[in-house]
Amino acid sequence: MKASLQLRLSQQLTLTPQLQQSIRLLQLSTQDMQQEVARMLDENPMLELSEDFSFSHLSAATSAQEPRTDEKEPGRSEDNERDESSSAVDVMEWNTSGQSGDDEGESYPEQAALDVSMREYLHRQLSVSQLNHRDKLIIGMLIDALDEDGYLAQDLNELADLLPMELDITLDDLETALVQLQYLDFPGLAARNLSECLALQLKALPEDTPQRDLAICLVSDHLDLLAAHDYAKIKKLLRCPDDSLRVAQNLITSLNPKPGCEFDRSVADFVVPDVIVEKHKDKWQARLNPEAMPRLRVNQLYANILQQRDDKSGSPLASQLQEASWLVKSLRQRFDTILRVAQAIVERQGAFLEHGEIAMRPLVLREIADALELHESTVSRSTTQKFMRTPRGIYEFKYFFGSGLVTESGGVCSSAAIRELIKQLVVGEDTCKPLTDGRMSEILAQQGIVVARRTIAKYREALHILPVNLRKSL
Repeated sequence: MKASLQLRLSQQLTLTPQLQQSIRLLQLSTQDMQQEVARMLDENPMLELSEDFSFSHLSAATSAQEPRTDEKEPGRSEDNERDESSSAVDVMEWNTSGQSGDDEGESYPEQAALDVSMREYLHRQLSVSQLNHRDKLIIGMLIDALDEDGYLAQDLNELADLLPMELDITLDDLETALVQLQYLDFPGLAARNLSECLALQLKALPEDTPQRDLAICLVSDHLDLLAAHDYAKIKKLLRCPDDSLRVAQNLITSLNPKPGCEFDRSVADFVVPDVIVEKHKDKWQARLNPEAMPRLRVNQLYANILQQRDDKSGSPLASQLQEASWLVKSLRQRFDTILRVAQAIVERQGAFLEHGEIAMRPLVLREIADALELHESTVSRSTTQKFMRTPRGIYEFKYFFGSGLVTESGGVCSSAAIRELIKQLVVGEDTCKPLTDGRMSEILAQQGIVVARRTIAKYREALHILPVNLRKSL
């Protein structure tokens, strides 16, 4: 076969370094973006911070007002702050204040949590006790073995086997030390299981506390039945009336199942919203949050010096100047895209801003992409880990996207609206006869929203709402 040359025309998309940088900056969260900017400031002398630098031309696109920096940032919405436990006993709504209704005047858990850690607090209590030196050493060892929830998870037999023989510490010594530790002025700590933890807190209450003895019996011997809401079996076993059982249950749910968490001093996570949504002249508008925007610019002094040099084309500073210019331009493009996407979302979810989740409309990335003439992947990057502050709270952009179900009238109801309807049904139900998933499906069908029972169950589980048998009360 004879070799020959052929000429062909073809199109090929090439990702330039500038385009790669723009894509990477767009998909970063605000915190990651600020870290990237800080890194570039350290590495590139052509970049500098400027207090008077702003992207005001972007904010002006949607708001004629100057950005305000004295606004207080509201907390996250309730749905974003849920932290539900999967434990069977958590079907009871625990009051994690660590106090019962009868002991409102005592505030030692809060005061202790503000000052020291759990182990520091217990060691201080131990140091002022009247115990002898040997007992204090054994109790101190048990304090160090507690987990973050305040439980002694390690078996005493195993702990006794691990101790050196020369210490001459027996299992009886450990059991005695554990009892002494459990009564160091913080009821519930050093328990070996939930039942013992609750019983210790109940025993610390005054003896005349209504139904205290019944509550102790419940947590000690029938906690599984109480967690399963099997009231009929409990009343049969204990021969107690509904009123007494109700008082005892309320007393138990006022306790703290994780007393060690009272000392948790971890710093709560927070986000800086990328945009702020406000209502101006009956129209919802989005503007960039100045606190999320890095005030960055090219160092004009170095840039002018470089322009005066003859060998500026081959200088390393020339490359750094180009990188600095690219970064500033990429940041402007990033915020421009985020603002455009945010405004498009706000225009389509105005009913949510007015009335809440029940008015949320179905929305997909493709709709925003088509409206803004952007690629769907660009919209996806613009909505990931980007947050907007609204009068209803702070939400990630992706919160406003979701599928929908066709109603009998031919309209469409979003999944977020259906979840809100389910929450309203559960809140308003008779707790003695809670609604089943099938019954909630029937109620929604009467409103023209046809939702299968298994779909109701899926949404209910996503909302951390318990099954019907665990929602039943006396």
